[in-house]
Amino acid sequence: MGRVVQLHTRVRLSVMKLTRKRVLTEAKASHLENVRKLNCWGCQLTDVSILSQMPNIEVLTLSVNSISSLSPLAGCLSLCELYLRRNMIASLSELCYLRPMARLRILWLADNPCCGDDSGRYRLTVLRCLPRLQKLDNRVVTEDEITLAHLEGEEMGTPPNAGRHQLPTNGLTDAEKENNSLGHKTEDTNNISEELRSKPMSRDKFPSLHSQSTGSSMKKTHTLDAVLLLLRDLDHEELRVVHTETQNRLRTCKADSLETLRESQPSKSADIQH
Repeated sequence: MGRVVQLHTRVRLSVMKLTRKRVLTEAKASHLENVRKLNCWGCQLTDVSILSQMPNIEVLTLSVNSISSLSPLAGCLSLCELYLRRNMIASLSELCYLRPMARLRILWLADNPCCGDDSGRYRLTVLRCLPRLQKLDNRVVTEDEITLAHLEGEEMGTPPNAGRHQLPTNGLTDAEKENNSLGHKTEDTNNISEELRSKPMSRDKFPSLHSQSTGSSMKKTHTLDAVLLLLRDLDHEELRVVHTETQNRLRTCKADSLETLRESQPSKSADIQH
């Protein structure tokens, strides 16, 4: 009986949970919603589910713990820096919980089981999943790496237990998504996404990609190449966001052109009268 109690005690001690009190004390905050930075380095944590109540956190240090899943971070859409070195993350598919984090620029994931033995392939796979990163494992991400990642990086699916956790939708409620003015049906968007994934974009449709040779035009070419590559990996929700931003940009450009045209008209009239 004594041995059973001892084993049970060991099991309980092996589960180290990050608590509300600890978070507020460490962050010197009065509410979880006010926490912007949190450092839990080397705390032997296994349960960080409380992070789901911290949507405004921007810098999070969880290195040297025993965390095995990133699902509690799914709602932390304000994250800019995330440090996860030396944990127990077994699969790179856990990165699916980080994909909606548009502000995430720094990630340290080294020394986890998911990194494997092939460091080059690991890096390309992470960058394919998270192409917005500017620094990975304390190394600056280059433009060439992003391009190569979309060609050679492995495409990650969702973890087996992802169904238990609802992935974020960039803060949109069901009503907001229903009233979205894009006018695209989900099926149509999925077809677009599938076509982009399966068919390489023809350069003939974009003559500017190979007709210009100046430094400025080459930079634009690289930017357009990167955009076209990124489109292939976006899901339908992310494509909806891109479509909205594109429409807004087109409207702005059109308005600027009309304004320029109006400003030039009086001078033309004056030239005719004289």
